[in-house]
Amino acid sequence: MSHPACPKCNSSYTYQDQENLVCPECGYEWNPSESSEEDTIVVRDSNGNLLQVGDKITLIKDLKVKGSSQGLKIGSKTVIRRIVDSKDHELDCKFAGVGEIMVTAKFVKKV
Repeated sequence: MSHPACPKCNSSYTYQDQENLVCPECGYEWNPSESSEEDTIVVRDSNGNLLQVGDKITLIKDLKVKGSSQGLKIGSKTVIRRIVDSKDHELDCKFAGVGEIMVTAKFVKKV
């Protein structure tokens, strides 16, 4: 009997324990009959708008780049490449002249 892969680590070595499925590699347990609403990441900008991958954003504050003498100026525009579930930096973006950088959602607004 084949079980689905683990949603956290994509391991194919899952097994069933009563009504839950268990991944022995990462230890994650889930119930396949329940909907996975907690897997969706909800990130909002400074104005409360919902942000998604591909949205165009603008900085609302000058930001210092850690480990560099350059900074990001207010009004710099970019596109969200990836959204990460993190405590501080949720948005993965690429700024011209600086490169790829992670930004906190409270310092951006949706264009």
